[in-house]
Order: sequence, then C-alpha cells, then structure tokens
Amino acid sequence: MIIASNSLTNPAIGTIFWAVIIFSLFFLILTKFAWKPILSMLKQRDDMIKGSLKAAENARKEMKQLQSDNEMILKKAREEREDILKEARDIRDKLIAEARGRATHEAAKIVDDAKAGIEREKAKALSEIHDHIATLSVEIASKLLVEKLNRTGEQEKLIRKYIDDINLNKN
Repeated sequence: MIIASNSLTNPAIGTIFWAVIIFSLFFLILTKFAWKPILSMLKQRDDMIKGSLKAAENARKEMKQLQSDNEMILKKAREEREDILKEARDIRDKLIAEARGRATHEAAKIVDDAKAGIEREKAKALSEIHDHIATLSVEIASKLLVEKLNRTGEQEKLIRKYIDDINLNKN
C-alpha cells in the first residue's frame, strides 16, 4: 500500500501540467540552442566522413594509377636497358670484328713483308754464292792454267792453237 499512496506513482494534474510546460520549454530551448548546432555538427561530421571516404577512394584510385604508371615506366626502363645492352653488344661485336680484320690485315702484311724480305735475302745469298763460285772457278782455272803452262812445251802448243784459231776465224 505504500506504493499506491505515493505521489510519484499517482501524480496530480498540476504536477503533470508543470512537467509538460517545463519539458516543452526545455525542448524549445534545446531545439533553438542545442539541437541546431548539434545537428549542424553531425551534418558537418557526416560530410567530413563522406569527404574523407571520397578522398580515400580517390587516393586508392590514384595509387592504382600510380602503380600502373610505375609498372609501365619500369617496363619501358627494362626495354630501354635491353635495347642499350643489345646496342652495346652489337658495337662490341663490330669492334671485335674490325679489330680482327685489322689484325688479319696486319698479319698478312707482316707475312708478305717477311716473304719479300726472305726473297731478297735469298736472292742476295744466291748472288753471293754465284759470285763466290765464279771467284773460285776463276781461281781454279788460273791455277790449272798456271800448272799447265808451267810444263814445258804446253805453253807453246797453246799459243799456236790460239793463233791457228784466230787465223781460221779470219778466213
């Protein structure tokens, strides 16, 4: 029974009236001074979150685009590197071929010069041998003639033979 007689459980009409007026007044004050700023702040926060989400989405799209661009740049760089390496290999091969050609040409020239030098030395040696043989032949012939002419009578026979040959040639 204590509960049934309590004024809070069975309020009087004046209490209800004043409660409604105070609540309405409190509601109007909150609507004018608190609800508008709170709602405006909530709207600003909602707009800021939407803007942040949009910015994050744009940043994600830009990151994908940048990754795509980076991959293309890397691909181009790799292709350029391969082109440069291929060009360097071609230049190296060309230089090696030119050096080989020059070396072959120089070697052929050296061999030709050596052959010409050998031929000159051979001709010189043969000439010296011919001269030496001729000198030896003259010396041998003069020794044989001296020996033959030293014998008595041989000298006179030889002189007569040359005179007879000369007389035969005149006729």
